[in-house]
Amino acid sequence: MVSIEQIEFILAILVRISGFIFTAPFFNLKNVPFRVKVGFSAALALILFNVLPYEPLVYDGVTGLTLLLVSETVVGLILGFMASICYQILQFAGQLLDMEIGFSMVNEIDPVTSAQVTVSGNFYSYAVMLMMMITYMHHFLLDALIDSYAIAPVGRVFINPSIYSVATTFLGEYFILAFRIVLPIFGSMLLVNTVLAILAKVAPQMSMFVIGIQLKVIVGLVVMLVVIELIPGISEMIFDKMPEVMRDAAAYISSSG
Repeated sequence: MVSIEQIEFILAILVRISGFIFTAPFFNLKNVPFRVKVGFSAALALILFNVLPYEPLVYDGVTGLTLLLVSETVVGLILGFMASICYQILQFAGQLLDMEIGFSMVNEIDPVTSAQVTVSGNFYSYAVMLMMMITYMHHFLLDALIDSYAIAPVGRVFINPSIYSVATTFLGEYFILAFRIVLPIFGSMLLVNTVLAILAKVAPQMSMFVIGIQLKVIVGLVVMLVVIELIPGISEMIFDKMPEVMRDAAAYISSSG
């Protein structure tokens, strides 16, 4: 017979897992039915209930239980958000690339996220998703989620304010990484703009606007094809960083503060 205390323990596990499933990459796909996500979260919660060491939750009344469940949900959201940032880096790099070669004026709806993205951003997004499935990266994300229960046990969560500065630093590092990914495109576009400026002075009767758009697209696509072989290595580096980032975030969410 399952006691009320055990049901509360399972519920606390469930809300953390649900917060993660609905925000983490691969698991938060819009084309996955809501009931599938809830069912998967519930099944995983029942499995972890039989694995994690059971301790009755300590709280003060209904308000205390509500705050405890909210804090567990926030933990899952934070872990999923940190992993999602890693996934979004290449998509952000693709959007920067499109701004340079002129594709940013063409947006399309990503059926996975239901968001408006640029052509290259969508391409990189699908490439990363494909590599995640090939490398079983979603398994490592679940491993990192399970490890968070050892770092921040159920019902003993304290959100350290320092996590906000850590998240800010983390965002800065990955924005820099995105700029490094598209740095060859930036360099080639700078060279193209220099050539166009010289041509505008030498032959002012030429329409640099018409020539410039076509030249930027051609050069941008050529450079993109040249550097695309770097994407698997960059993706591997990002994937290696995902679980580490989640565990670092969990270290700032513990009972010790």
